[in-house]
Amino acid sequence: MRIASYLVDDKVEFGIATEHGLVDLSARTRATTLRALLAAGGLAEAARFAADKIDRSFESVTLLPVVHDCAHCYCVGVNYEDHLREVQEAGVARPRPKQPSLFIRYPETFVAHDEPLVVPKVSDDFDYEAELAVIIGKGGRYIPRERAMDHVAGYSCFNDGSVRDWQFHSSQVTSGKNFVGSGAFGPWLVTPDEVGDAAALSVRLLVNGRVLQDGNTSDMLFDVAAVVSYASAFLPLQPGDVIATGTPAGVGFSRKPPIFLKPGDVCEVRIQGVGTLRNTVVKATK
Repeated sequence: MRIASYLVDDKVEFGIATEHGLVDLSARTRATTLRALLAAGGLAEAARFAADKIDRSFESVTLLPVVHDCAHCYCVGVNYEDHLREVQEAGVARPRPKQPSLFIRYPETFVAHDEPLVVPKVSDDFDYEAELAVIIGKGGRYIPRERAMDHVAGYSCFNDGSVRDWQFHSSQVTSGKNFVGSGAFGPWLVTPDEVGDAAALSVRLLVNGRVLQDGNTSDMLFDVAAVVSYASAFLPLQPGDVIATGTPAGVGFSRKPPIFLKPGDVCEVRIQGVGTLRNTVVKATK
């Protein structure tokens, strides 16, 4: 099952995304948002409506980031073996991590599928990072690794757009990862039964049709279960929380010469079993 969040005449709705359109869950459940549905444990209820007649076409709605109102978004830094090597070869002193390296991204930075990614006014060093996003369905703290997958509602595509010069202003990456309009998230949540083994998914990124990243989640240093368990220790996870699990090799700043996104580019994140997240790139005007 695939569930998308969207706007209809400035009203937030969410529904099951089918081949032909959207089945409105806002009208069929007591939940007002996807996050509220997850908090109520309503995924099983929602599945009952998967075969219903569609209520809206994709053309009649404006997609939102999948969980546009999430309480927390965590991102994992340097979580692929090949990306760790390329970072080190680019001259960044980064030892092999012993635990997941987490940083915070704010929901205000998200854009949806087909919504422009924004190069900020203060920098042209805007980089791409294709990532598998995990969406939490059941909250909890101190979640054991062996039970962590029970807390996963589904997966989505994420582009952890990074303003590299600002990222390296200090040892803390927060500023470079939290510019308005810099992180793309969508187009939908896909439940685990449709995705299959999250530890064996192709993760690719294309710019203007050219493949710049071509990795696989099997190369992760810390798999989904390990990351969910670790993140739950310092702050209780909540339904609708998002964890972007890191990016494979091929990012722009490590290339010689570097490749950064520029206005007019079309950037696509393609993840096996999940879908394609597509965004054009624009320059900030304010």
